[in-house]
Amino acid sequence: MASAARVFHLSRNLRLPLPLFLYPRVAIDAVAAQSALTKNAKLSQPLKRRLHTEPTKAPSQSLPTPAQLLYLPKSCPGCGAYAQTVSLDQPGYYTTNRKSVKTYIARHEPKVESETDTFDRILSTTDQSVLCQPDLASQQLLANAPRNAVAVPMPVCNRCHDLTHHRAGSSVIHPSIESLQEIIAESPYKYNHIYHVLDAADFPLSLIPSIQRHLSLAPQRSLNRRAKTSHFQHGRQAEMSFIITRSDLLAPQKEQVDSLMPYIVQVLRDTLGSSGDNVRLGNVRCVSAKRGWWTKQVKEDIWYRGGGGWVVGKVNVGKSNLFENIFPKGRNEDVRIEAVRNAVRRDSQGDVIESVQNTRDQEHFEGSSPNEEEQLLGDSLLPPAPPETPFPVLPIVSSLPGTTASPIRIPFGGGKGELIDLPGLDRGDLGDFVHDEHKPDLVMRQRVKPEQITIKPGQSMLVGGLVRVTPLADVPILAYPFVPLECHVASTERTIAVHTQQISSGIYTIAKPGVGSRMNPAGTFPLKWDVTKKRAGPLTRKDAAGLKTRVLPFVVLSTDILIEGCGWIELVAQVRKRNMESVVESKDLFDARPYPRVEVVSPDGGHIGVRQPMGAWMLCGHKPGSSRTTVRPRRSMKGVKKRSKKVKRGDT
Repeated sequence: MASAARVFHLSRNLRLPLPLFLYPRVAIDAVAAQSALTKNAKLSQPLKRRLHTEPTKAPSQSLPTPAQLLYLPKSCPGCGAYAQTVSLDQPGYYTTNRKSVKTYIARHEPKVESETDTFDRILSTTDQSVLCQPDLASQQLLANAPRNAVAVPMPVCNRCHDLTHHRAGSSVIHPSIESLQEIIAESPYKYNHIYHVLDAADFPLSLIPSIQRHLSLAPQRSLNRRAKTSHFQHGRQAEMSFIITRSDLLAPQKEQVDSLMPYIVQVLRDTLGSSGDNVRLGNVRCVSAKRGWWTKQVKEDIWYRGGGGWVVGKVNVGKSNLFENIFPKGRNEDVRIEAVRNAVRRDSQGDVIESVQNTRDQEHFEGSSPNEEEQLLGDSLLPPAPPETPFPVLPIVSSLPGTTASPIRIPFGGGKGELIDLPGLDRGDLGDFVHDEHKPDLVMRQRVKPEQITIKPGQSMLVGGLVRVTPLADVPILAYPFVPLECHVASTERTIAVHTQQISSGIYTIAKPGVGSRMNPAGTFPLKWDVTKKRAGPLTRKDAAGLKTRVLPFVVLSTDILIEGCGWIELVAQVRKRNMESVVESKDLFDARPYPRVEVVSPDGGHIGVRQPMGAWMLCGHKPGSSRTTVRPRRSMKGVKKRSKKVKRGDT
């Protein structure tokens, strides 16, 4: 691990901005020089030409005094950055302009005790039985007794305040997987569990490749029935679970998402490669923080495991939103009876008395917690743990990528364990090709109900002006774009000209001007998965024709094209079976059948993936109207007037 001085020299040689929220020692040294900088601020400012000569005052930042700096939070509870008063544009910057900061400092700042405060303090510590005596006017004393003070929540920094209330802020530098490994290596707990959060919108593109090797985790449990249930490395246990969040984007009902679990496990196994062939993958959860699906079970698992729980994932996969729903709030009063009994037994034998706080879950905690001053002034990447509260201030939720700047530690259970939210890894730079006002449009916030789009031979589909899908076969292709962007189908020549920004037209696009030259092919993808049984309709249904797929003269092929952080496009094509029949030699290692293919072009040729089709359109897409009428048909009025006249003439 590089020291703070080494990182400072490295950033100075490379001329890079030094992130002070990660190195508090540099920020503390800069505080001493802050007063000298403010004195010469007016002399260093250049003269500017103004429309009027009325004297104006510069806006005051109301910086905390050196005495007030001691009572600021050690780190921001919203983004995890160390508290600092040096860099205005970096996370962790605090001023006393906001009421929450003033209240927090005033609550923790020592005050001179007055006579009234002395009387209230003595009265609060007096036995209630003494106050109930008649000669002490107990009714008046109890009425004037001070009430319990309300806990003041820990304030967030200026950046988190602007993100929450004004949706304004800037991203931080995304860490690498090696940086997260160094942070987890400083865990004070013997038992650790990694919660790898994946996004359901582009699953499995948000999977971190080789995460077990990079984080030095225990291997996944194999299919062998004698496989070990736990592994220790260097005296610590570190296991991992996969959590697919935002599952409400896949289907409208919880039962429908549960039916997709075999498919999700199989896709995850294929993505893991050869390492996923012989593992059980019984540690996969598909949850929804918005709808509350399976979050209670994850919360109970976190409480039962205790120790260190680390939330790891890429940016904008929903880690902070999930953190808010799975953190066990309001349960820090629980005490393990066995630990208390052991302390009482040691006391009866003449041993040193240990407090209940030190005996709670002592088997989960290895050694004593490090000193906060050593962590602040040293090179530790793990900030000190804040004081435990039943309902703490949780990390902020924002669509800005890179909201969390530093690890956020929140203890629970009276020392039972902690849940740590780590900064997100880089997820790609697709947002750099989009206008700033359209960057929120790249994130799928609610389930998309797409319309069926037919791409004929000689046509292409343009997705938001960023991605172009061009069929390379002579068969029509049906597209179902599960993306929050607008799609347009036109001729291939026109689509290429619009995509590369050679011409201007009325086609919807969110791409920045000047990025047309960076549109490169991402690859050609075959539609190789057979979905004939699902797509044949009444031909294969048991209650209808009930035919087998092998007797049908056609085959339906499909695939899912993934757009990183945005969604997926389901492509379906129907071809004649005799066209797919080809002689494949036994020595061939590759499938040489002529599958229909599509070419995908994207910015820099990236941000694109492919997976086995989910069949979301058949699961919860648009359903055709029923042929049966739901209301009673109206009576035909043809000839009613003639019959009524005949009846009248017969009566007369």
